[in-house]
Amino acid sequence: MAAHFLWAIVIGFLAGVLVRSFFLLGFASAGFITLLALVTVLFAFIDDRKTRALAVVAVALVAFACGVLRMDAAALVGDPMLSARLDSKVVIEGIIADEPDVREGSIRISLRADSLVAATSTARVDAGILVVAPSHTDVVYGDRVRATGTLRLPQAFLTAQAGDTGSGREFNYPQYLAKDGIGYQLEFASVERIAGENKGNILKRAAIFVKQRFLDGLGRSLPEPQAGLGGGITAGAKRGLGTELNNDFKTVGLVHIVVLSGYNITVVMDAVQHVLAFLPRAFGFAGSASVAIFFALMTGGAASSVRASAMAIIAIIGRATGRIYIASRALGAVAFAMVLWNPFLLAFDPGFQLSALATLGLIWFTPLFAARLPLIPEKFALREIAASTLGTQLAVLPLLLYQNGQLPIFSLPANMLALIAVPAAMLFSAIAAVGGIVAGPLAPFIALPAYVLLSYIVGVAEFFASLPFASSVLPAFSAWWMFIAYVAMAGVLIYHIQNEDGRDGTRPS
Repeated sequence: MAAHFLWAIVIGFLAGVLVRSFFLLGFASAGFITLLALVTVLFAFIDDRKTRALAVVAVALVAFACGVLRMDAAALVGDPMLSARLDSKVVIEGIIADEPDVREGSIRISLRADSLVAATSTARVDAGILVVAPSHTDVVYGDRVRATGTLRLPQAFLTAQAGDTGSGREFNYPQYLAKDGIGYQLEFASVERIAGENKGNILKRAAIFVKQRFLDGLGRSLPEPQAGLGGGITAGAKRGLGTELNNDFKTVGLVHIVVLSGYNITVVMDAVQHVLAFLPRAFGFAGSASVAIFFALMTGGAASSVRASAMAIIAIIGRATGRIYIASRALGAVAFAMVLWNPFLLAFDPGFQLSALATLGLIWFTPLFAARLPLIPEKFALREIAASTLGTQLAVLPLLLYQNGQLPIFSLPANMLALIAVPAAMLFSAIAAVGGIVAGPLAPFIALPAYVLLSYIVGVAEFFASLPFASSVLPAFSAWWMFIAYVAMAGVLIYHIQNEDGRDGTRPS
């Protein structure tokens, strides 16, 4: 029964946040829903046979009301001093709040602004600003900087994909930035560092420093795009592949290995536990947990890595204490905590959405496919790769089609061929990075195994992306169709679980 209350709290709260993300509900609506919960409790006293069921409904309604209030409280409020100077040139001072995002033609800086500088005075402000500056700008996380540029409000835009029908899909860019506390944009900016102590978190600074040294080592030992791919699968680096190759990975459903996903983190954690196997178990658990936290910091708190790291730590704690680890409940608890901390993640962060749905697919759909793929051999974990690919792709498919319309036709063979090389590619990429740091001219020879494996993965992506009809593009459609698709998938899953329960009394976790 405790599980029913857990899911009532999680689903009710997430539903409240989601509904408030698109509809202007407030205290009055939350109060009315709470009143409905009280009425439900009264009915529970009247009919003893339905007490538990009605109690679960009441808890879900209260959680829904709490979700509405949490999202309502999170709405960004603009700074009056900055809002009065929209579409004009301003000078802003503040602290860089995250690792700058270096792109091909620009660098994007998340600035926590605290001062608006005028000719004769300085006014205090408090706002998050996305500063878009030239790519050669030399700044790092935690620096205090002065930025000069045109102040604007972020605007939604239509996404474009290769082969799009022209209908376009609107991306809610303002709310996407709001998840990071950013409400303004400073365009065509010049940025200069102000002398003084770095204000960044020391642990995050250390993680970013190690990441940059690691990527520098890869850059010295490997050419592009191999260095970019190696940085993506091992350190969550966002640069290096280039637009064309990145689109190829998206086309064939391999983009999840380019970023630091749960799969990549799990590979590293397993490797750490194997290395520390000769020590007491506590050292292995501590090492794995440290790796999870380090990767979350290294990626700047990206939703997918935080979700994966938190679930991994829960699993580690479960093993250390001898408790049963149920992945679906761990996911529910982590999703609840993350959305409670930052409610914008649920509706406006594609990374969080795809990561959570892919994990659900891995938990609930992968076992169904694994039992129905007897013709695929278990050697080299091919059946496991095939089942997990089908499970995760099915879970994220309605959302991906809604977001960009791309249907990856060759996702299954591309993943089966590429994923068998990923663990070894991660290991040898790490060796190549160390070689690039310490070996000088010998680094390319040390990096030869990594080069071969990474070139193989790139070749798989390019080959399947070059095939006819590699990715069909559907026109934009209403979010209601996506909702109906997920309801239908949930219905099929529940029907299957009930049938399995009737046959053997078991229930998947």
